[in-house]
Amino acid sequence: MIRTVGVVGGGLMGSGIAEVTARAGMPTYVREVSPELATRAMQSIEKSMTKAVERGKLTADARAAALANLSSGTDLAPAAKADLVIEAVVEDLDVKNALWRDANALARPETIFASNTSSLTIAAMALASGRPDRVVGLHFFSPVPVMNLVEVVRTVGTSDATFDAAKLFVLHLGKTPVIAKDASGFIVNRLLVPYMLDAIRALEQGVGTTVDIDTAMRLGTGHPMGPLTLLDFVGLDTTYRIAEIMFTEYRDARFAPPPLLKRMVLVGWIGRKSRRGFYDYTQDPPTPTDLGV
Repeated sequence: MIRTVGVVGGGLMGSGIAEVTARAGMPTYVREVSPELATRAMQSIEKSMTKAVERGKLTADARAAALANLSSGTDLAPAAKADLVIEAVVEDLDVKNALWRDANALARPETIFASNTSSLTIAAMALASGRPDRVVGLHFFSPVPVMNLVEVVRTVGTSDATFDAAKLFVLHLGKTPVIAKDASGFIVNRLLVPYMLDAIRALEQGVGTTVDIDTAMRLGTGHPMGPLTLLDFVGLDTTYRIAEIMFTEYRDARFAPPPLLKRMVLVGWIGRKSRRGFYDYTQDPPTPTDLGV
């Protein structure tokens, strides 16, 4: 049974995962590569829960209890010694596998390793983990405290006990697990990434303007946001990296990054986090960026 959690990586996804595990009553340790980033992760979680209290989604007592479950630092050992280690580091297989090798040397034999990867296969990490029967994919969605879905991914080597424990863990968080095959992109990104890339191609080809493409998909299909707004939210650099991984895996043109996406990443227009993407977020409200298409 999973009672304690170590989260490696305290960025947007890692801090969100740590928040929901702490809120579910699990002592959670967040490991970052520097004291400054560890502090920033804790501040991000505290800010998120404060907003939840203000919106009536969380009580002040529940916030205090969750914060009491949280700790952070730069030492990997406290994370590795938890019942479950979830990695949420950069989408780079070499980085992830180096982490698993280090964690395996510190972890108890029964500890489960889970990757939050959105595009890499879990099997690609199984050997490096040193415990292929205790490795599983747990792909959360952003923002983690709000989104209810978690893709649970097993490899051919994942044991039934590990898989069952992972599903029970997701249910304990109050989220809905879906079972996905260990293939790059799993279910959601296998369908979502080509959709977002096609929206960029439509813009390149003059099918519609940035605003018209987004408006059409919001009002015509009931999506909460248009594909170009979604790309800015996800991050164009992240999307580009995921698309390259999936194209390498499948060699299918649907996953090939469009030229416009590459150009925007090269100039640093990567969405909300850079204040410029398909929209200019230095303006209030944001205005479409002149991309010369």
